[in-house]
Amino acid sequence: MAAHRKLRARSLSGNTARTAATLALAGAATATAFDGTGHAEPQLTTAQVKSRVDRLYREAETATEKYNGAHEKASAAQHRLNTLRDETARRQDRLNTARGALGVFAAAQYRDGAIAPSWQLALSSSPDRYLDDAAFAERAGHRQAQQVSRVRAQLREIERLRGAARVQAKSVRSRQAELKRQKDAVTAKLKQARQLLARLTPPERAKAATGAPAVRAGAGGRSGPTRAAFGKASPGRATARIPAPTSRASAAVAYAYRKLGSPYVWGATGPSAFDCSGLIQAAYRSAGISLPRTTYAQINAGRRVSRSQLQPGDLVFFYSGISHVGIYVGNGRMIHAPNPSAPVRVAPVDQMPFAGATRVA
Repeated sequence: MAAHRKLRARSLSGNTARTAATLALAGAATATAFDGTGHAEPQLTTAQVKSRVDRLYREAETATEKYNGAHEKASAAQHRLNTLRDETARRQDRLNTARGALGVFAAAQYRDGAIAPSWQLALSSSPDRYLDDAAFAERAGHRQAQQVSRVRAQLREIERLRGAARVQAKSVRSRQAELKRQKDAVTAKLKQARQLLARLTPPERAKAATGAPAVRAGAGGRSGPTRAAFGKASPGRATARIPAPTSRASAAVAYAYRKLGSPYVWGATGPSAFDCSGLIQAAYRSAGISLPRTTYAQINAGRRVSRSQLQPGDLVFFYSGISHVGIYVGNGRMIHAPNPSAPVRVAPVDQMPFAGATRVA
């Protein structure tokens, strides 16, 4: 057997040592990355955080309106299903009653059917009375035949209702699945926004969480006023309100003013919290007008008006997807529910890209 010489370890020095150290550091960095503790995301400026948060809030609001629409459809589908089930139960009760009556008649027929009609006539002590009774029985038999026909029709109708209920139940499940998808989308966007804001100091967070940015000239409107103008109207402004042209519009505007400072909660329609379309729906509900739940339905709920024709009480819509709405109060201002970082407030219409306006009262 050939002898194996033990290799002598050589010391690392010079370029070899430097290369080994470089490889070791690279390996450590790679391992750290695989452990999920790699290089942190570059520190964002307050302006960058604000930009991202604004985008996430807009995306969340779009998902919120889709959630609101899905919720409305799911509720309607459930209502139809409940109606079908109630009607089926009522028809079943009537069917059971009719079946009971037929059962009594069938039992009587069975008991009396052992003697043929000719023998009953021959054995009767009063043939004239028998003939009268026979005529009555014939008429009764005709009525029973009609009752049997009605029972058969009821059976067919109940089966139709049960089939419709099965289809509606499938629709309810589909609507509920869509509702969950939209809810998950909203909560994910809002969670990302909270995580971004958590990176900032309290003063930076307050500066960043101030609603949507004003639109620059040429981007859908004139430059908006400073952020100081976005909050509640001052007492002086409250006395200078422009009157609405109709009593219902005036009632809706008054409701919106009373809700200044209420928190934004997605999916909420009041009375203490709102999302944007929920505030509009609640304001006009207080004025006796029923509006659809979502922004993209509300914009078609009245007569379209141009921006130059705006009057207090008109609904003003924003962004290309019609994802935000406010109620116009005059002087180029509106009341709206901006996003989770800001309560219901007065803001300039120029604050966001204008998409259209509708007059509902």
